[in-house]
Amino acid sequence: MSHKLTSKQQKFADEYIESGNAFQSAINAGYSKNYSKAQSSKLLENVGIKSYIDERMQELESQKIMGAKEAIELLTSIARGEIKETVVVSTPIGAEEVQKEADFKTRISAIREILKRYPDSDKLTEAQVRKASAEAEIVEYKAEVLRGGNSTDINITIGGDADGD
Repeated sequence: MSHKLTSKQQKFADEYIESGNAFQSAINAGYSKNYSKAQSSKLLENVGIKSYIDERMQELESQKIMGAKEAIELLTSIARGEIKETVVVSTPIGAEEVQKEADFKTRISAIREILKRYPDSDKLTEAQVRKASAEAEIVEYKAEVLRGGNSTDINITIGGDADGD
């Protein structure tokens, strides 16, 4: 930022960014109450102060919003099982927090989201994702049967993925 602001002007701008209150920001920056009451709105019209505030606001917003690269990196970490999540499981003596990798379904969803961003992905990759998805559904079905569930509700589609994507 190449704005030549006095220390009071910069303090005013920083206070204003934090509070949104021009009058109080001017007082906090060291301006008198009378000056702040009469001139705080004019401080906001100062080209240097306005530019400084606009640039700082853009910086702050860009730090809050996830970019495409960061989103792909996060999805990749999930798909690879690198990120652990905390889950609460019951034990014979109570409950316990455990760190676990994402399940197959979550990992496959992450892979699908990544592949959506690369429309030229090859057919082999798509077939591998379909196969992994079918295997995950079979494992879930078997787990349900072993738990004693009476699940006859299985939805496997041959020749396409199970959720119609």
